[in-house]
Amino acid sequence: MADNSSGHEAPTRRKYMKFGGAVLGGGLLAGCAGQSDSGSTPTETEISESTTTSTSEDDSYTVSMAPAGEITFDSIPEKWATYYPGYADMGVALGLSDDLTGVGQPSEYYTEFYDAVPGVSVDSDSLTALWADGIDKEIFYELENDVHLISPENMKRSFDWSDEDLAEITENVGPFIGNRIYRRSDEWHDHRYYTMYEAFEKVAQVFQKEDQYQTFKEFHDEFIADIQSQLPAESDRPSVLLTYEASDEPETFSPYRLDDRGTNKKQWHDLGVTDALANTSVEQLSAENRSELDFENLLTIDPEVLLIRGHEEKSASEFEETVLASLQDHTVASELTAVQNGRVYRGGLLWQGPVQNLFLTEQAAQQLYPDIFGEVTADEKLFDRQRVADIINGNT
Repeated sequence: MADNSSGHEAPTRRKYMKFGGAVLGGGLLAGCAGQSDSGSTPTETEISESTTTSTSEDDSYTVSMAPAGEITFDSIPEKWATYYPGYADMGVALGLSDDLTGVGQPSEYYTEFYDAVPGVSVDSDSLTALWADGIDKEIFYELENDVHLISPENMKRSFDWSDEDLAEITENVGPFIGNRIYRRSDEWHDHRYYTMYEAFEKVAQVFQKEDQYQTFKEFHDEFIADIQSQLPAESDRPSVLLTYEASDEPETFSPYRLDDRGTNKKQWHDLGVTDALANTSVEQLSAENRSELDFENLLTIDPEVLLIRGHEEKSASEFEETVLASLQDHTVASELTAVQNGRVYRGGLLWQGPVQNLFLTEQAAQQLYPDIFGEVTADEKLFDRQRVADIINGNT
């Protein structure tokens, strides 16, 4: 990481005018120290705090989000970057993909879902990778983004940045605002969490796209309500084990607990599944825990459905022909109930936003309840792709 004496010029008048609150008001560092709403951890259903507030008679506005605190914008940001693909997807949902310059690792930004949305596409190969054995400050100077949808606390904890590093880039380039929402198992994350749509709303506030956000949310809420109205009784829902293993011939599996309310499990929460690990002592995958389960462990748990992440680049049929087939041919794995019944499926993305989540929820509903929603290998659609395209493109 570049040191603080980078030789870059001090903020131009344009930068001071554009991000006056973040540069002059100290909103970023004050927020990291506990200002604003960063101290609370609400339930999943708690309503997010109020929308943006006007700061003067001009066009400036303030967005408040833990852990950054209050960030003031004097005009709407244009160029932007993020680390986690879920935030990139939020920008796509708001029609902002053309101004996205970079993500943490483009190879982990799964954009194939957009191919099914008319008139929407993202070329992940054209995006700059923020990560290269760490995140150097120079990449932010090169991209010259107006805003970075990245948690400042995450920059410190995961990438060894200092408060001085954050202040330098905020002043010379643009502010950081975001929250690591995809999981809730990291001990350092002692400030407020957000649900996917609470964070999505914050992104909409940053770009002054609240109306578009609201339209997308209404579409999502209607879709989820329709799905949930058709679900079987809880007693008739299968027990599910969510794991990670990218190999086509897996031998061990990293487990996830479904009681973690991170956004990476949103579709499973919405579908009301029963966690096969609920009454076990197995700890879930996290930064601190990298343990794995072998087939003997899986036989003890014996879930009705086994979900394996790391294969979203495969179609449902390709997954069956590789991963499922290898388990069916395995001496021990073939004894698992899920394998015997052919109920081993792709586990969905680790990082997802609102567009991707629509597809992943459809996929999950068909995996778990094919008698109700159709087979996952079929071409049955549970939501209107054209309507999603219209919302993204502002044709509402």
